[in-house]
Amino acid sequence: MVWRNASSEPLYGALSDADAYVFTCINSTAEREELEDETRRLCDVRPFMSVLRLVAREGDRVEKLTNTQISLLIGKGLHEFDSQKNHEVNEFRAKMRSFCEEKAQDRQRLPWYQWMEYSFSCDLEPCVSLAEPGGIKTKGTKKIFVNVKFEASDVSQEPQDLPMILMRSALKKKATVFRSVRQEKPEDYTLQVNGRWEFIYGKYPLCQFKYIFSCLRGGQTPHLTMVHHSTIVKYQEEQGCLGSQVSKSRSLSKPPPLPVKKVRGQPLGTTLVVQAGLFHGSELLCKVVTSGEVNVCSEPLWDQKLVFDISVSDLPRMSRLCFALYAVIEKAKKPRSTKKKNKKADCPLAWVNTMVFDYKDQLKTGEFLLSTWPSVPGDLLNPMGTVEKNPNVDSAAGLLIRFPNIRPHPLYYPHFDKVHLILKKWREGYSHQGGGKGLSILKEIVDNKNYTEFFEDEKELLWKLRGVVRERYPESLSKLLLITKWNKHEDVAQMVAFLQKWPDLPALHALELLDYSFPDPMVRSFTIRCLRKLRSPQFIDEELLQYLLQLVQVLKYESYLDCDLATFLLERALSNKRIGHFLFWHLKSEMHVSSVSLRFGLILEAYCRGNIYHIKSLWKQNEALNKMKALNDFVKSGWQKTSRQQMTDDMKLCIKQEAYMEALSYLLSPLNPSIKLSEICADRCKFMDSKMKPLWLMYKNKWVQGDAVGIIFKNGDDLRQDMLTLQMIQLMEILWKKEGLDLRMIPYGCLSTGNKTGLIEVVKNSDTIANIQRNNSNSAATAAFNKDALLNWLKSKNPEDKLDQAIEEFTLSCAGYCVATYVLGIGDRHNDNIMIKETGQLFHIDFGHFLGNFKSKFGINRERVPFILTYDFVHVIQQGRTNNSEKFERFRECCEQAYKILCRNGTLFVNLFAMMKAAGLPELSSFKDIQYLKDSLALGKSEEEALKNFKVKFNEALRESWKTKVNWMMHSLAKDSRL
Repeated sequence: MVWRNASSEPLYGALSDADAYVFTCINSTAEREELEDETRRLCDVRPFMSVLRLVAREGDRVEKLTNTQISLLIGKGLHEFDSQKNHEVNEFRAKMRSFCEEKAQDRQRLPWYQWMEYSFSCDLEPCVSLAEPGGIKTKGTKKIFVNVKFEASDVSQEPQDLPMILMRSALKKKATVFRSVRQEKPEDYTLQVNGRWEFIYGKYPLCQFKYIFSCLRGGQTPHLTMVHHSTIVKYQEEQGCLGSQVSKSRSLSKPPPLPVKKVRGQPLGTTLVVQAGLFHGSELLCKVVTSGEVNVCSEPLWDQKLVFDISVSDLPRMSRLCFALYAVIEKAKKPRSTKKKNKKADCPLAWVNTMVFDYKDQLKTGEFLLSTWPSVPGDLLNPMGTVEKNPNVDSAAGLLIRFPNIRPHPLYYPHFDKVHLILKKWREGYSHQGGGKGLSILKEIVDNKNYTEFFEDEKELLWKLRGVVRERYPESLSKLLLITKWNKHEDVAQMVAFLQKWPDLPALHALELLDYSFPDPMVRSFTIRCLRKLRSPQFIDEELLQYLLQLVQVLKYESYLDCDLATFLLERALSNKRIGHFLFWHLKSEMHVSSVSLRFGLILEAYCRGNIYHIKSLWKQNEALNKMKALNDFVKSGWQKTSRQQMTDDMKLCIKQEAYMEALSYLLSPLNPSIKLSEICADRCKFMDSKMKPLWLMYKNKWVQGDAVGIIFKNGDDLRQDMLTLQMIQLMEILWKKEGLDLRMIPYGCLSTGNKTGLIEVVKNSDTIANIQRNNSNSAATAAFNKDALLNWLKSKNPEDKLDQAIEEFTLSCAGYCVATYVLGIGDRHNDNIMIKETGQLFHIDFGHFLGNFKSKFGINRERVPFILTYDFVHVIQQGRTNNSEKFERFRECCEQAYKILCRNGTLFVNLFAMMKAAGLPELSSFKDIQYLKDSLALGKSEEEALKNFKVKFNEALRESWKTKVNWMMHSLAKDSRL
């Protein structure tokens, strides 16, 4: 448009063709930007002082356009990677680019049906069983009716039939209706869910596909379309053409590096001290050493040699040197304590970590300037922290250290092949297997799931019987690794040798080894080897998706950019587009975190280069999120200055502007890339009452008449804890379903997309208990005590024969959430964050407090029950009859069965929460926070002991439920007073 308008200017005739030029500007981050993507609006570019400069185009346009798109998409300019002038960064980028582009080329050579598995992986239920409780009633017929679109014809099919049989029936019916002579093969077709990028194919029963399963449960007819393979091949070719254009041009024009900023000192405290420690994971390798004290000045100088009590030959490969800078402050004398010396207090200022060996296995030598990170309350040294330097050098203290030259030539950590002599001696001398008593003690040690630390005699026994551990208890590898003496090279060599023949571990135990306590590269390689070999035939990708959030977090524990975990995640993301989608958003959501922005940015760049076509979809989602944030900022800035109705009207007018309508419409949902969000329904959008004014956005669904898709955009709240809680609830649901227990859970979609921004799925046709009670009562004071409100509401939504099914849904879901909220220690449970669907399903929302972090007021605990089980819930479960004990006892049995299943899988939950320590959530920062989970899941206790304890908690929740009602009443009164 700008170029077209310039045609009337006097010097326009002196210009060449438009393709020979490109506009540049200074963007909002004060960087020079070439506007290669000329479809962007100027309001999105936001050039400084609204000035554009026209320059002659240089370099490869396709490459530069791709680089620009990737930079804007990941929120970090690719030139920042170049300006690092870091060999490790450059080598990792080159290796990952080559790896990812090769994967993309391999993908384009796949046959169409294998390419389908990448682009549209099947969305399946964990098991096929339809048995009660939780099964699907087929109401007198074993067949299901499926609407297959040729000319909208219905086909009846057995629920256990495969998609191929359904397509064969549909083709047969089509041939009959249209009197077609030409024979069509079902193998040439696939089935697409109407209105979604979701397909039904493969060797799975129809009823196992989540879409079909949900239709059966809701009594609805599944709507599918037969798609010929030529259409799929066309999609594949479109994506391949775009990717090949970019891979052909590899001439990367590098902008000049950013200027180096000056590192300033940090003049705080009375005197300054540096503390240093050598760590291997969480283990201190030798005594901590401390420098002398120096006076505060702009550039304090210690000029002191720090000597550690460990031999160079005993340094493990992943030795980490951790520093802490702190101030020593003199405490003032007390009037009556003149005889005592003044006490000193340590005030932590900063910390920084660095590896002893570089990424090429070489022992570091020479000077290094380490830009430190600000300290937080707690220990001075932070071995769990990053080894990256703080990029914000203007606000960080710089610590200059020097590694000595121990030999005139470089020293390298020995490769595994070079330790054969040590291993040979060990094998010849190793024969001890222990007596009967030793074996019985060993069994007690490995059976104890609730271990925290080992006594010295237990360590000796574990090490002595390591051969028995490998043969009989391979899942206890983590315990053996924890007691290994990593500061003795003989023991390290023996442990590494043992690892070469260790049996593969299931995900449950392999995931534990990705914790920062196990940094050895051989251990981490073994772990990834185990994850690669996971072959539960139906759920290899679904299982990885279930743990993807944790796998992204433990990337933060990796000491080098090039690691097996990063390669593994990219490999799987480029083999399954759904995994790639969520890997992108999990990484992108933390790009604002300085300590991980380099690592995450490099992985994001690699993924984008391996899937150029996906950039288009992700770009659209990112653009929509930016507009949502602008819209939310507009609401926040104006809602107090005008009436709520006026602000709502202004918000709708804003959405109807062309720029907003275009950006917010026709995209794939970040919450679920199978869901198409078509045109935004401005008149049905609103903002919500809570502090951050979340946006309630509704989208038309042109494929299903009268239906709509809703999402909530939040800006100002950290959704990562909600995301983690909902992930755990979804995992619980999977574990229950695998054992035939379907408790009708609703782990609705929730995704953190940036710094305190994210999306939440709107669960349609549902309301809060508070609203239901309020609408069925005369006052807020009595609403919480109206035991008939819930049952009357369900009756109004489910007339006649539907009521029994609604009560069944309520009973099962209530049991599931009672157990889930107790196990996870969910706090702040009031009647505004417990909801019910019109079909009867109860579910919880807003998980701001978990792991037993319950709210209190004036020092008094407001939540005095293990979980929410009020008498109005019981009233619904008993169908409104006080003597219906049979229904209630069945509810109790469901709770107990659900709890026992979770206890049997307790180690998995503990491991997943432990991996999330890296996320930095306020209520999950150490192993102490996970102790609540160990206690609630009764780790280390028998199933009988665990169940006995749960029964006590169940009775307590029922007996003390009146306290919950009082709390709800106070919440409702407080809310009414705010409105």
